[in-house]
Amino acid sequence: MLVLGVDPGSRVTGYGLVEKKGQQMTCIHAGTFGTSLNRPFFERIYEIFQSMTEIMNRFQPEEMAIEDLFFHKNLESALKIGHARGAVLIAAVQNRVRIFEYSPLEIKKSVVGYGRATKEQVRSMTQVILKMKTLPPLDASDALAAAICHLNWMRWRG
Repeated sequence: MLVLGVDPGSRVTGYGLVEKKGQQMTCIHAGTFGTSLNRPFFERIYEIFQSMTEIMNRFQPEEMAIEDLFFHKNLESALKIGHARGAVLIAAVQNRVRIFEYSPLEIKKSVVGYGRATKEQVRSMTQVILKMKTLPPLDASDALAAAICHLNWMRWRG
């Protein structure tokens, strides 16, 4: 099964594709893409939608794991992340990719074993679990962690 993990952001969005065969998980591709800060916000949201559509068309994931909304101290940042997340969700619906949402706590606990893990701890464990030779960018590792979390949950759901 091929799962697309996404860490949506209004400035930088991370993504990672994880394939599971038997008990082995492998990173097929991971990366980040940014939006042009000089452009109006609504155009940046459309950029996110277009980029996600291209990734989904290229790799044809069966399912997508995305971080669920969570309380954020800065309301403006939370709203912008919510818009970015919406662009990703619409791209998935349009491309008929099944969507699964996980809280940041669930994702961190699934990968690190501790729900309050740092981004660096998540990245290190993601590298170990997927046997990656190099450390991925932080936003990409968060996306890979969402995919790993989903694949772990799917094992228990049957």
